[in-house]
Amino acid sequence: MSKKSTSNELAVKQDELIPVLQSSLYPGASINSIKMVLSYCQAAELDPMQKPVHIVPMWDSSAQQLRDVIMPGIGLYRIQAARSGEYGGISEPVFGPEVSSSIGGAEITYPAWCKITVCRLVSGHKMEFSATERWLENYAVRGGKQKSIAPNAMWSRRPFAQLAKCAEAQALRKAFPEFGSAPTAEEMEDKVIEGSFHPDEPSHYPQDQFETNFPLWGKQIANGKKTPDQIVDYLNKKNANLSEEQIEKIKNIGVNNEDT
Repeated sequence: MSKKSTSNELAVKQDELIPVLQSSLYPGASINSIKMVLSYCQAAELDPMQKPVHIVPMWDSSAQQLRDVIMPGIGLYRIQAARSGEYGGISEPVFGPEVSSSIGGAEITYPAWCKITVCRLVSGHKMEFSATERWLENYAVRGGKQKSIAPNAMWSRRPFAQLAKCAEAQALRKAFPEFGSAPTAEEMEDKVIEGSFHPDEPSHYPQDQFETNFPLWGKQIANGKKTPDQIVDYLNKKNANLSEEQIEKIKNIGVNNEDT
């Protein structure tokens, strides 16, 4: 079979899988995100129908927008451990004392910590690898416009089970470091990406600074000292990295009287 025919078969298979995954395992996900899932699974020789990875919407603080990130689920770590032939089992989760408190206005009872031990057979010997994770360091916040620090729906409803998944993931990484250090979707849900997507791209011109200077630019244009294009060119030379919306707003100064 030629390489061309093989690639065509893969493309057909992918086209058939996308609507299935969109309607079942990843409802509401975009086609591009589903394609990333399929590429991830193909590279790692995983069955996408077992949902070994998750599509996690994360806030990119640099781009100021949500981005879909493909992350392994705790199920993938379990699969990899079983495939190694050296997986010796896992302990029941051990929880710390229960804590009841108000977090972001929400009343919640949660375990202070959770400890899980994973066993690995090394040269015929059973070795134990333990991990202890604290609830306050792992829970996912509601966020939103209010930037609420209250736990989200899942962490409010299942505070013990969610923390146990985080502790298990950490224990599996300790026992099987060859899996890599990628955090699981359960650990990263609703976390913020601190500019990791565009490390070489400067952030846009600060909006608060833009709003402060906007009336001044309006006066310069009204007095005939500058044109909108001259102001945009000047700011670009200063590496201001204006957003498209900011550029459009500057160029529209004077179009309506209220802008000046």
